[in-house]
Amino acid sequence: MRLDGFGIFVKDMAIMVRFYRDVLGFEITESEDTPNVHLIKDGTLFMFFGRNAIENMTGKKFNYAQGINGHYEIALSVENYSAVDITFNEVVSKGAVPVMEPQTQPWGQRTCYIADPEGNLVEIGSFTE
Repeated sequence: MRLDGFGIFVKDMAIMVRFYRDVLGFEITESEDTPNVHLIKDGTLFMFFGRNAIENMTGKKFNYAQGINGHYEIALSVENYSAVDITFNEVVSKGAVPVMEPQTQPWGQRTCYIADPEGNLVEIGSFTE
């Protein structure tokens, strides 16, 4: 088996597509009104699946994390410590919810956290001063 990408089951496809496209800079290959959307960031396939679509396809109901949650994180790296601060301020000014302002960690990474519109954590960090 080979990893092709990863996906998130989303409640509001249009809002999530706009956030990942307009705030985080992901490439989008479908329109925001489809039940499945493929996004690409730096060659990695990232997929959104509508919650209703996956439940209809499988014939099952699922539980979903709500609010800002620690269910998983998406990690994005930037070139250096300064870029962490700049990127954090930029994405917050575009509507990202700040979770943790940039901090330099004991292991040498400068990192911060934001939440997407459905509360999933997105880390922005760098190990380069």
